[in-house]
Amino acid sequence: MASLISDLHNSLRIASSGMSIQNKRLLVVSQNLANVNTKSDTPGGDPYQRKTITFKSRKDHKTGLETVEVKGIGRDSSPFRSVYSPGDPASNDQGYVLLPNVNAISETMDMREAGNSHEANLKAYEKILKMMEDTIGILRN
Repeated sequence: MASLISDLHNSLRIASSGMSIQNKRLLVVSQNLANVNTKSDTPGGDPYQRKTITFKSRKDHKTGLETVEVKGIGRDSSPFRSVYSPGDPASNDQGYVLLPNVNAISETMDMREAGNSHEANLKAYEKILKMMEDTIGILRN
Protein backbone atom coordinates (compact mmCIF):
# COMPACT_ATOMS: atom_id res chain seq x y z
CA MET A 1 0.00 0.00 0.00
CA ALA A 2 2.90 2.36 0.74
CA SER A 3 4.12 1.78 -2.81
CA LEU A 4 0.71 2.80 -4.19
CA ILE A 5 0.71 6.02 -2.17
CA SER A 6 4.27 6.73 -3.28
CA ASP A 7 3.32 6.14 -6.93
CA LEU A 8 0.32 8.45 -6.60
CA HIS A 9 2.49 11.11 -4.95
CA ASN A 10 4.97 10.85 -7.83
CA SER A 11 2.10 11.18 -10.29
CA LEU A 12 1.03 14.37 -8.53
CA ARG A 13 4.56 15.74 -8.90
CA ILE A 14 4.58 14.94 -12.63
CA ALA A 15 1.19 16.60 -13.20
CA SER A 16 2.18 19.69 -11.20
CA SER A 17 5.44 19.89 -13.18
CA GLY A 18 3.38 19.89 -16.38
CA MET A 19 1.12 22.65 -15.09
CA SER A 20 4.08 24.75 -13.98
CA ILE A 21 5.86 24.46 -17.32
CA GLN A 22 2.70 25.42 -19.22
CA ASN A 23 2.26 28.47 -16.95
CA LYS A 24 5.77 29.58 -17.92
CA ARG A 25 5.02 28.94 -21.58
CA LEU A 26 1.86 31.06 -21.29
CA LEU A 27 3.88 33.86 -19.70
CA VAL A 28 6.27 33.95 -22.68
CA VAL A 29 3.40 33.85 -25.18
CA SER A 30 1.65 36.67 -23.28
CA GLN A 31 4.77 38.82 -23.41
CA ASN A 32 5.04 38.22 -27.15
CA LEU A 33 1.40 39.12 -27.75
CA ALA A 34 1.66 42.21 -25.58
CA ASN A 35 4.55 43.42 -27.71
CA VAL A 36 3.27 42.46 -31.17
CA ASN A 37 3.49 46.13 -32.28
CA THR A 38 6.28 47.42 -30.03
CA LYS A 39 8.69 49.46 -32.17
CA SER A 40 12.07 50.87 -31.27
CA ASP A 41 12.30 54.14 -29.35
CA THR A 42 15.17 55.26 -31.55
CA PRO A 43 15.16 55.89 -35.32
CA GLY A 44 16.29 52.76 -37.19
CA GLY A 45 16.52 50.74 -33.98
CA ASP A 46 15.40 47.18 -33.46
CA PRO A 47 11.87 46.49 -32.21
CA TYR A 48 10.78 43.91 -29.65
CA GLN A 49 12.26 40.52 -30.49
CA ARG A 50 10.02 37.49 -30.03
CA LYS A 51 10.88 35.31 -27.04
CA THR A 52 11.08 31.53 -27.26
CA ILE A 53 11.02 28.92 -24.52
CA THR A 54 12.60 25.49 -24.57
CA PHE A 55 12.15 22.60 -22.18
CA LYS A 56 14.15 19.65 -20.95
CA SER A 57 13.41 16.63 -18.87
CA ARG A 58 14.90 16.44 -15.40
CA LYS A 59 15.47 13.22 -13.52
CA ASP A 60 15.38 13.19 -9.73
CA HIS A 61 18.10 10.66 -8.99
CA LYS A 62 16.77 10.05 -5.48
CA THR A 63 13.28 9.02 -6.63
CA GLY A 64 13.96 8.16 -10.28
CA LEU A 65 11.13 10.51 -11.23
CA GLU A 66 11.34 12.42 -14.51
CA THR A 67 9.73 15.84 -14.74
CA VAL A 68 10.00 18.78 -17.14
CA GLU A 69 11.68 22.12 -16.54
CA VAL A 70 12.61 25.21 -18.53
CA LYS A 71 15.84 24.75 -20.43
CA GLY A 72 15.98 28.37 -21.46
CA ILE A 73 14.21 31.46 -22.65
CA GLY A 74 15.78 32.80 -25.80
CA ARG A 75 15.14 35.11 -28.70
CA ASP A 76 13.73 34.22 -32.10
CA SER A 77 16.29 35.07 -34.77
CA SER A 78 13.80 35.34 -37.62
CA PRO A 79 13.83 38.67 -39.46
CA PHE A 80 11.78 41.64 -38.32
CA ARG A 81 8.87 42.86 -40.39
CA SER A 82 9.47 46.10 -42.26
CA VAL A 83 6.94 48.74 -43.31
CA TYR A 84 7.42 51.98 -45.20
CA SER A 85 6.44 54.84 -42.91
CA PRO A 86 8.77 57.83 -43.42
CA GLY A 87 6.93 60.06 -40.92
CA ASP A 88 7.29 57.57 -38.05
CA PRO A 89 9.88 58.58 -35.41
CA ALA A 90 11.21 55.00 -35.45
CA SER A 91 11.86 55.01 -39.24
CA ASN A 92 15.37 54.59 -40.59
CA ASP A 93 17.09 56.78 -43.21
CA GLN A 94 15.13 55.08 -46.02
CA GLY A 95 11.79 55.63 -44.23
CA TYR A 96 11.27 52.03 -43.11
CA VAL A 97 10.19 51.02 -39.62
CA LEU A 98 11.11 47.62 -38.24
CA LEU A 99 8.28 45.79 -36.48
CA PRO A 100 8.55 42.78 -34.14
CA ASN A 101 8.96 39.27 -35.52
CA VAL A 102 5.84 38.19 -33.60
CA ASN A 103 3.00 36.51 -35.48
CA ALA A 104 -0.16 37.01 -33.44
CA ILE A 105 -1.90 34.00 -35.02
CA SER A 106 0.98 31.64 -34.18
CA GLU A 107 1.17 33.01 -30.65
CA THR A 108 -2.57 32.57 -30.19
CA MET A 109 -2.35 28.96 -31.36
CA ASP A 110 0.57 28.39 -28.99
CA MET A 111 -1.46 29.92 -26.17
CA ARG A 112 -4.38 27.61 -26.91
CA GLU A 113 -2.08 24.56 -26.98
CA ALA A 114 -0.44 25.54 -23.69
CA GLY A 115 -3.86 26.10 -22.13
CA ASN A 116 -5.10 22.70 -23.27
CA SER A 117 -1.97 21.01 -21.96
CA HIS A 118 -2.30 22.82 -18.62
CA GLU A 119 -5.95 21.74 -18.38
CA ALA A 120 -5.04 18.09 -19.12
CA ASN A 121 -2.43 18.14 -16.36
CA LEU A 122 -4.92 19.75 -13.98
CA LYS A 123 -7.52 17.05 -14.68
CA ALA A 124 -4.89 14.35 -14.11
CA TYR A 125 -3.89 16.05 -10.83
CA GLU A 126 -7.51 16.16 -9.66
CA LYS A 127 -8.08 12.48 -10.54
CA ILE A 128 -4.91 11.45 -8.70
CA LEU A 129 -6.05 13.40 -5.62
CA LYS A 130 -9.40 11.60 -5.79
CA MET A 131 -7.61 8.23 -6.00
CA MET A 132 -5.54 9.16 -2.93
CA GLU A 133 -8.69 10.16 -1.03
CA ASP A 134 -10.39 6.90 -2.01
CA THR A 135 -7.32 4.88 -0.96
CA ILE A 136 -7.21 6.61 2.43
CA GLY A 137 -10.95 5.99 2.83
CA ILE A 138 -10.44 2.28 2.15
CA LEU A 139 -7.59 2.11 4.67
CA ARG A 140 -9.75 3.74 7.36
CA ASN A 141 -12.40 1.04 7.08
